[in-house]
Amino acid sequence: MRSMMSLRVAIDKVRTYGKMIKFSHTIFALPFALSSVVFSALFYRVTLEKIFWILIAMLGARSSAMGFNRIVDRKIDALNPRTNLRELPTGKISTFEASVFVIFFSALFIYASYKLNSLCFYLSPVALAVIFFYSFTKRFTWLSHLFLGLSLGLAPIGAWLAIAGRFDLPPIILGFGVLTWIGASDIIYACQDYDFDVKHGLYSIPQKFGIENALKISSLIHLLTFASFVSLKFVLNLGWIYTIGLILIGVLLIYQHRIVKPNDLSRVNFAFNNINSLVSTLYFVFSSLEFIL
Repeated sequence: MRSMMSLRVAIDKVRTYGKMIKFSHTIFALPFALSSVVFSALFYRVTLEKIFWILIAMLGARSSAMGFNRIVDRKIDALNPRTNLRELPTGKISTFEASVFVIFFSALFIYASYKLNSLCFYLSPVALAVIFFYSFTKRFTWLSHLFLGLSLGLAPIGAWLAIAGRFDLPPIILGFGVLTWIGASDIIYACQDYDFDVKHGLYSIPQKFGIENALKISSLIHLLTFASFVSLKFVLNLGWIYTIGLILIGVLLIYQHRIVKPNDLSRVNFAFNNINSLVSTLYFVFSSLEFIL
């Protein structure tokens, strides 16, 4: 009986940690990292061992980044009605526990990088510094959304480095596409915190330019996203299957902006969570089909 209770407590704790880091959002960057692996196979040898350590590195980087963000933002989250029920403000996870969590997954990321190649290993502290730095940016710059995009944009670049052991143009283009995609989407997401950001002196594009202008800026940045994905088609000489994927993604991005309006932010979470998950998944699926077929 005690063992069953202990198991339930352990499972509940794991779920709590999963909620803290929004594990479901892993689907945002991971498909693009895997797409980069697919593209790298056009030039380099890809092994199952490499893919395994890339997945471990992704798990370590994202988990440590989200845990660090929750620690840094715990006091702000406690004041915001949208976030005051998160795990640290409510005490479900202590700051000490979250710190141990961040240290463990940071070490896991560095070890996975070591197993991949020397370049990934040497650059792993730099990558962690970039993704940790994002957590502070809302305190001093309204470009914080693009720093978030940069954090996720490193995923396809890192995945390519893991396979190739060198920098090339295709992952840079894809990384820029992810940067602008997430950055623009985060602008939409930040609209729901407009009043809170203004009141507490936090920086964001909605806080700086107003919600209506922020949504326009977001749509313009998403044009850069689409242009990046299109340019990759020509750089890698990709065919009609990839083109179909691009069309579907373009439609989704347009729909994302259609359903969020300055006077109606009720569908912001759907636009950010559901549509973004679908965009990244479709990109990976059609990139893979292009390679397979």
